[in-house]
Amino acid sequence: MFAHGACPCFRSGSKHYPTGNRSRNRSVPSSFSHDSAAQHTAAPSKFGPKSKQASLLTALAMEDVTADSITLQMLQEARDTVTSSPLGVISTPLIPWCQTTLPSHLSCNIHLKLENMQRTGSFKIRGVANQFARQSKDGHFVTMSAGNYGKSFAYASKHYGTKGKVVMPETAPMSRSLLIQSFGIEVERVPTPCLMDLVNRCVQEDNMTFMHSYNDPDLIAGHASLGFEILEVVPNPDVVVVCCGGGGLLAGVAAAIKLSGCERTRIYGVEPEGACTMYKSFIEKKPVGMDSKSIASGLAPPFAGALPYALCQKYVEKIVLVTDEEIKSAVSTLYRAGLVVEPSGSAAFAAIVNDRIPDITGKNIVIILSGGNIGKDELMNFPD
Repeated sequence: MFAHGACPCFRSGSKHYPTGNRSRNRSVPSSFSHDSAAQHTAAPSKFGPKSKQASLLTALAMEDVTADSITLQMLQEARDTVTSSPLGVISTPLIPWCQTTLPSHLSCNIHLKLENMQRTGSFKIRGVANQFARQSKDGHFVTMSAGNYGKSFAYASKHYGTKGKVVMPETAPMSRSLLIQSFGIEVERVPTPCLMDLVNRCVQEDNMTFMHSYNDPDLIAGHASLGFEILEVVPNPDVVVVCCGGGGLLAGVAAAIKLSGCERTRIYGVEPEGACTMYKSFIEKKPVGMDSKSIASGLAPPFAGALPYALCQKYVEKIVLVTDEEIKSAVSTLYRAGLVVEPSGSAAFAAIVNDRIPDITGKNIVIILSGGNIGKDELMNFPD
């Protein structure tokens, strides 16, 4: 893994490397440090301005946002914003699994939350809808994304007529880059260790506003709307299984369910073995980063978010791991059942099929299929 400041994309002295006084943007998180999470907690100094819309959540300064400061009222407010958003966020189906393709020993009631059918093809539009509702629409925004957040970000940018740029890891499918560009958004691809260095440059040198793809309270609150929708159909689930990348979805869903009074519901996060930042963060008891690599590129951020980590520590039972081969098999199983789900979106399903979640016999299980942005060329790489 490259040391911070040693990214091969940005050499000292180059016009592309943010050298010199960094005080203008000292709160932009480093993607490489395994030190205290303090540097990951605050949003960049260029994060804002907020709209005049009243918000309990955005009344808090980012440095004041902790897991304990996220309340049920805040999340309900965000849910109302998301459901009324002009971006067209929908309440996706939550259906029972009725196929016979699962191992016979899995005698539990499985329900699938189909976020692969969501606007823009993934859950990400929920958080983006809440973020954009609280931002000035005359800004020039930059974000980092492996694809799904970038697609929702680009969709919202086109709708509101704002300028934007998406910084993507080179490991993300090229088809996703082209799709984001089709919305009129600039895309720049760099190695994963270089993502935050490029974001720093955009903020410091190009005066852009950084919109975080997972470590942001407005985003997390928007994702919480998914948790409320689950409870409308399955009021007291025994187990909820959620994929985890930077942790924004897992944190939002877990907070919504637990703050709604479902104290006995066990919530599990699922990560790929090769991109297990939250799993390692739980072990080290602080947010950490790693040089992630997985077929599930949407679950391979450079570091775990500080606020998601804090919320997951409070509300999540455990983080479990699945292999890339298990994810591939899950994609194929879901496809045979008529569901087009990308690798990142299939990780939670893979955890159930491969016995990563304990004590599920006879239980009501909800699995979130978080996205379906996968092309025909990618599907050809999966087993029949």
